[in-house]
Amino acid sequence: MHLLPLRFPRVTSLLVLGGVLVAVLLGWTAPAHATGGRLVDDYRSVYGAPGVAAAVIDGSSVETTVRGRDGDGNAVTARTRFRIASMSKSMTAAAIMLLVDRDRVSLDDPVIKVLPDFRMTDPRFTGITVRQLLSHTSGLSNSTNNEYVFPPPRSAREIVAKLADKTLAADPGTRPEYHNTNYSIAARIVEVVSGKSFDAFLHTELFAPLGMAGTSSTLGCSDRAEGLPSGYEVVLGVAVAVPEMPGMCVGNGGVISTLDDMVRWLRFNQGTLGADLLSAGSLAELHTVQPKAGNYALGWQSRPVTAGAPPSLIGHGGTLATWTGDMVFSPKTGVAALVLTNSVGDPGLLSTNLLAERIGAPATPMSNPLTVVNAVLLGLTVGMAALLVTAAVRARRWATRRRAARRPRLVLRLVPLALVTVLGVVLPTPVWGAFNVQYWIVTVWLLPLLALFCLTCCVLGAVALGRRIWCYRRAGQAISAPVRPATADS
Repeated sequence: MHLLPLRFPRVTSLLVLGGVLVAVLLGWTAPAHATGGRLVDDYRSVYGAPGVAAAVIDGSSVETTVRGRDGDGNAVTARTRFRIASMSKSMTAAAIMLLVDRDRVSLDDPVIKVLPDFRMTDPRFTGITVRQLLSHTSGLSNSTNNEYVFPPPRSAREIVAKLADKTLAADPGTRPEYHNTNYSIAARIVEVVSGKSFDAFLHTELFAPLGMAGTSSTLGCSDRAEGLPSGYEVVLGVAVAVPEMPGMCVGNGGVISTLDDMVRWLRFNQGTLGADLLSAGSLAELHTVQPKAGNYALGWQSRPVTAGAPPSLIGHGGTLATWTGDMVFSPKTGVAALVLTNSVGDPGLLSTNLLAERIGAPATPMSNPLTVVNAVLLGLTVGMAALLVTAAVRARRWATRRRAARRPRLVLRLVPLALVTVLGVVLPTPVWGAFNVQYWIVTVWLLPLLALFCLTCCVLGAVALGRRIWCYRRAGQAISAPVRPATADS
């Protein structure tokens, strides 16, 4: 699963504008001070990542760097389990290619041929092919199929069933749009064609043959798994271990793995491990950019080694609310880099820099724009809280002045507080592109300081507004109350 989807460049721009292995393959042990250690340390300093496991593969050698702690407070090692998020897509695509090699499926089969229960209200759905699912060119879109409903679907079968009343945003095969549901449908194809659960197929047909003993998968993004600690929420350098945000991850982001195992996965994709598992042609197809798919292949993406350079690398990243990772390799040189982290950040930048360092290309400077965003949000929250508390405390004085004014203009005087209250409710709308209570839940996980600012506006704004109205009415009652005549005793 690749959050929102959750895409931080978009979120960051909107907010700014508004305010490797310790014990490795075949028993080889990495040196204590591996190449890339400085880059990993710099990354942790910039993004505050509590735990990072990284590897650089060059021919037969593997150099690793492990830093920090996991969600249980233990030191990160090459066997620490991480959620790999959308890096899982490369495994789903490989599962489909295994079925292709066995003549059980063709990439250009219509989905309805291999998945008869697949239905949509849009008649164009009959033209969607397996290849288009894997290349994100099916026409499925979050604009017509909200992937972030709560509670999320619990299985690939349920995800497919919920498409029955949905439409497409484009003709199949005409343009790319990254949409996790494509890979959940692909997972369901694996289940129906193989007769096994998706997790069982991955285990028996991919992970076990490749020696990936520490790798498994879950249906939901937040499902508990043996040996998997919590990821972290990091805000302004403060890291807190928290549960992962609920979401549908089957096929698109549910794999849990280790640095050791992911090195094996990269070696498999480079053709140096498990060569008899998948045909050379099918392996090459996985890494080939597909028609009308932009830079997307099948579970992989084509990338430049530096900004502005032509694409020369194959890689894929993964982003959840509390886990991120990235993997990338050069088909020409065979050099590969891998990064797993237990918090948010930009691991793709780190993996590309690790690879660039190895091949002598310039590294890209690292910076965290969310640091500025969160600092601004914190300042706005403190400032707004002070203003609203002051307005509530001084409501009686305000009401007295309004009653004494010749033209109180009550409504106009209350409009600012009303707008602040409404702002707190709708502010996530421009960030995620839609007004939906579900996006409040997403905001709590991805941008907790934005959620705190919104909550401050909502709660304190409503309190200040209500107190002003109440005090104004009380002041009016006091003025209109009859005055008792004085008595002799007085």
